[in-house]
Amino acid sequence: MTETTHATGTAQLDPEEMMSRDEIEALQLKRLQHTVQYAYGRVPMYTKKFDDAGVHPSDLKKLDDLAKFPYTTKEDLRQTYPFGMFAVPMDQVARIHASSGTTGRPTVVGYTRQDLDDWAKLVARCMRLSGVKPGTMVHNAYGYGLFTGGQGAHAGAEKLGCTVIPISGGQTERQVQLIQDFQPETIMCTPTYLLTIHDAMVKAGVDPTSTSLKTAVLGAEPWTAEMRHELETKMNLNACDIYGLSEVMGPGVAGESFETKDGSHIWEDHFRPEIIDPFSDDILGDGEHGELVFTSLTKEALPIIRYRTHDLTRLLPGTARPGMRRMGRITGRSDDMIILRGVNLFPTQVEEIALRIPQLSPHFQLEITRPDRMDELTVKIERREEFTAEECVAAGRELGEQIKIHIGSSARIDIADPGTLARSSGKIRRIYDLRNKEQ
Repeated sequence: MTETTHATGTAQLDPEEMMSRDEIEALQLKRLQHTVQYAYGRVPMYTKKFDDAGVHPSDLKKLDDLAKFPYTTKEDLRQTYPFGMFAVPMDQVARIHASSGTTGRPTVVGYTRQDLDDWAKLVARCMRLSGVKPGTMVHNAYGYGLFTGGQGAHAGAEKLGCTVIPISGGQTERQVQLIQDFQPETIMCTPTYLLTIHDAMVKAGVDPTSTSLKTAVLGAEPWTAEMRHELETKMNLNACDIYGLSEVMGPGVAGESFETKDGSHIWEDHFRPEIIDPFSDDILGDGEHGELVFTSLTKEALPIIRYRTHDLTRLLPGTARPGMRRMGRITGRSDDMIILRGVNLFPTQVEEIALRIPQLSPHFQLEITRPDRMDELTVKIERREEFTAEECVAAGRELGEQIKIHIGSSARIDIADPGTLARSSGKIRRIYDLRNKEQ
């Protein structure tokens, strides 16, 4: 258990955080062997999957043997809806979370009391690594409810020994007021919602650089180095990433150091990561870009074996925690990829280019249409307040040219007035596919 010392505002590291790489891998193998046997014996879907693949838990004799086992996908969770993936009786399930289900059946995840304790411990690790100290106040603007963000961040902050303001998402004007009144040092939310809070501060006449906020722990959506620079400069704080997804646990699977800011360290005492080619399914080596896959090592209610996250990144050696590997910054999601006239495009690529152009803001949307048999991309992006529409004509041309050069796709650029595009109150929607509406 993480020990905290409120008098000094410091927190001790968990012993596992100080393990060498060899010690971590020895622990992983022991826990992995238990997990595959546990899942095979308790979850009918895994029993069938392993049998169909001709593999048995006893075949896992070394870490590389994990490659023999089949992948788990979001569709597997949907097919076993609601509780078919649970490995314990319902009277041992302490909490249930679920996805929104906007693209089909929701994915449902469950936690035992031990799972909840582990989850809180790992979120606390992430926060401590990002510079959050015990005894400080945390403004938690992640959404509460079935989404794992709000409750996960809340429990981790309490575990670390912080005071939590459980504001959730939305009611942005009230968020601004409470930040002024309560003086929290830390904020937790999505990066695009922090941008929304910044804009609301400006609108209310509040100087965003003068608030009490010193640390932002941001996650739940991909964001770029350019977005980090935007937020840190405009709000005078340190912004660090926290990574997770509901099917694997929720936020807290990995966290970023405020000292190095070089990607999130994965808590490999609880999760075994892999990188695969998203098209061939081949396993890739450390340093190679591909799709992130996770296997849980300690989960009781919902063990997950080789879960395909669709997040595109790479694995790198640890720095702030040398025994734990890091994730490179997520470049996008394979299921968010736009294929436009044979060219692969991600929203983060547009964000990276746009934020290098001084006249353009981080608020943008991508619209895909098919007016005449051919797909067309329109980038709707707001200009910054300090520039007139006339001053942004050249900036729009530059954005189009840079997208063509660096991404290889033509795009129509539509410069919007400040405040006219939809704002985030949680996860931002970047892509609007209007092709089917036109047919």
